[in-house]
Amino acid sequence: MRLRFRPGLSRCDGFLVVITIALLASSVIHSQSQARAPVENSSLTLLRDAAQAIASGDLPRAETALNTVLHSAPDDFRALNLLGIVRAQQHREPDAEKLFKRALALKPDFASAHVSLGMLYVQMAKPDDAIPQFQEALRLDSVRSDARSALVSVLREQARSAVVRNDPEKALSCLLQARKLTPRDPGVLYDFGMVALRMALFPDAAAAFTEGLEVKKDDSNTLYALGRAQMALANFEGARVAFDRYCQLNPSNASGRYALGMTLSALQRSTDARTQFEKSIELQPTQTESYFQLGRIDLEAGELSTAERELTRVLQRDPHHAEAFAAMGRLKFQQKDYAAAIDLLQKAVALNDSSREAHYYLGMTYARLDRKEDSEKELATASRIEHEEVEKHQTMLKIIDPDQVPASEVK
Repeated sequence: MRLRFRPGLSRCDGFLVVITIALLASSVIHSQSQARAPVENSSLTLLRDAAQAIASGDLPRAETALNTVLHSAPDDFRALNLLGIVRAQQHREPDAEKLFKRALALKPDFASAHVSLGMLYVQMAKPDDAIPQFQEALRLDSVRSDARSALVSVLREQARSAVVRNDPEKALSCLLQARKLTPRDPGVLYDFGMVALRMALFPDAAAAFTEGLEVKKDDSNTLYALGRAQMALANFEGARVAFDRYCQLNPSNASGRYALGMTLSALQRSTDARTQFEKSIELQPTQTESYFQLGRIDLEAGELSTAERELTRVLQRDPHHAEAFAAMGRLKFQQKDYAAAIDLLQKAVALNDSSREAHYYLGMTYARLDRKEDSEKELATASRIEHEEVEKHQTMLKIIDPDQVPASEVK
């Protein structure tokens, strides 16, 4: 059974409704399959009525029926569990916890009470306490879909919290557990891929996104993420395919056009790349990055005047754009304006000391001015950065998350 939450219910309320319906169904089947003594049949009738009342939101009627059962049978673990659900719905968490624990003390292998207690801990924002309850419920009854869904949900929330705390290792651990529980869940696969991407586990990220797309074809977020992973793996054709499909599905998304343009640039298809960057600008004129990429294309083609125009536009909009300073410094170097080149390249290094391009052209400029020691230092730094990038399998091409693009800016 797949969990769906009804409008107006909190996540935990939705869990409790699912539990109640499951209890109702199981009790009806159980009562129909066996002959019962009159007292037991009366109790089952009251339990079914109580479960139905909880499911319909009539908590007073449910409470009345359950108190009647518990008056004649104080140790009826089923009634204790249902009354605990009522207390949880009433946000009387301490009372609910006592009732669930009492039911489990009477019947430790009662999987439903373990699920109920786990749901209560979720409601109380105690995920670390909820997890073992769901795990025990699954150990007792491996087909409990409510326990499985709830456990996966908690693990995903734990992973998201870990990412916020900058603890990707913990996030990855949680998502590995979730994948074992639901190997083909596209949401879990996406979350896992994003954490793997963050940790530079690019093959794992690409594999997770690819598998997610097999289950949920043409999911835009997964397509975009797959493109990012393929870019990081330097599989530029694979990235192009992913971003091209993303743009087909989201033709008015500026960051998608930018990403596609980046892959085309990496494939040295400059004319096609220019088209995508221009479309990105048409969709989001206030951005800087597509202008920067147009400037780089012109710079590579030796069109220095148009490249300077685009790069100047970028620096006017973003005076802290390290890559634009580096590109402009390179341009001035090619124009033999060495004084201007040094000023621009030094600004690039100050903004981003890991810019290989800035250090390289700064070294080359110093060499033109016979500043040998300075030149050797900068060129050695550029060589070291290049070596580190190769070791880390990093790409110099930047791709952004479409859901992180501000309304007025594409970076």
